[in-house]
Amino acid sequence: MKPTRTSGTRAAAYSEVLDRIRLLLEGETDWVAAMATIVCELRQGLDHYDWVGFYRAVGDDLLVIGPYQGTHGCLRIELGRGVCGTAAAERRTVIVDDVHEFPGHIACDAASLSEIVVPVLRPDGSVLAVLDVDSNRRSDFGEDDRAGLEELCAWLGERFGDG
Repeated sequence: MKPTRTSGTRAAAYSEVLDRIRLLLEGETDWVAAMATIVCELRQGLDHYDWVGFYRAVGDDLLVIGPYQGTHGCLRIELGRGVCGTAAAERRTVIVDDVHEFPGHIACDAASLSEIVVPVLRPDGSVLAVLDVDSNRRSDFGEDDRAGLEELCAWLGERFGDG
């Protein structure tokens, strides 16, 4: 059974998924292969992910879509714009319980109701990418999601941030 928000097993599910990701990526040096593998594992391992993907930092002011699973995503997002651009510009995790109440939300999928975006930071503190996760349920992301995804993104930044 996949964990749900109310099953009380999200923290354990994140631990299992992160362990699988680390094993799958052992020895992998290609950033795109890593992102694609991570997206697949997250989407398959946690039931509340309707859309999961990366937006890669390109230059100083642009995010460009990377590997993702779900409906079509926005192709390009300016830093500071929408949830992804805000998380990148402020270099912090952003959890939105209702995307319709987030000023400047970019609606790529009308079914999306809540969202969490976590920056992937290089060792020097610059943004490598953001990990974006959407749900079609309001208030679907909490502290277990934040902790699990922040651990993953910190590991990614250390592992792939120098290349």
